[in-house]
Amino acid sequence: MGAVAGPVRFNASLTPFRHLGFFPDMAPQWDWMRERSSDADILNLFGYTGVGSLILSEAGGRLVHVDASKKSVEGGKANAVLSGLADRPIRWMVDDASKFTAREVRRERRYDGILLDPPKFGRGPTGEVWRLEENLAPLLSDCRKLLDENSRYLVLTVYAVRMSALAIGELVRQTFGDLGGTVEAGEMSVREEARGLLLPTAIFARWSR
Repeated sequence: MGAVAGPVRFNASLTPFRHLGFFPDMAPQWDWMRERSSDADILNLFGYTGVGSLILSEAGGRLVHVDASKKSVEGGKANAVLSGLADRPIRWMVDDASKFTAREVRRERRYDGILLDPPKFGRGPTGEVWRLEENLAPLLSDCRKLLDENSRYLVLTVYAVRMSALAIGELVRQTFGDLGGTVEAGEMSVREEARGLLLPTAIFARWSR
């Protein structure tokens, strides 16, 4: 089915993994980043089907979208066409997030903003293994090297982990604290319509200047 997030249109459907092709609880994070993304170079790691990339691109950002799944990246390109954003400056990359980020560090690239939404476990396009508890800290360390005193934000969201928002927030604070700015952390949720209950879904931590 088709769905809409502001000016962005995308395909949404049930998958065998009980996903919808997008994560509705990301909407507040997208809104927060959108306000900070005009004329910005942004890296979206684990970018999935590109809804976040398209929202930030529509806000004036220049995106590098990275996901290990060719199917997801092709879905992102299709969503760009559906949204009338196919000509926007978005590089669609099928790649392992950690390897791509390490190469960007060696290239001495910099970004104004970084969004990463890693799974608890996953595999890269050539069989690379991702385990959140082992690989998140080194990846954040490389992300720090892609930001500088003129950068604007980093947003990290994590699902289905036994770590608290306090722990994730402290990891971000220790990694990016030398840049100054502010670190926030908390829970993400969706609202149950019948009774208005907030159902927790994930945790986030974000750094901003």
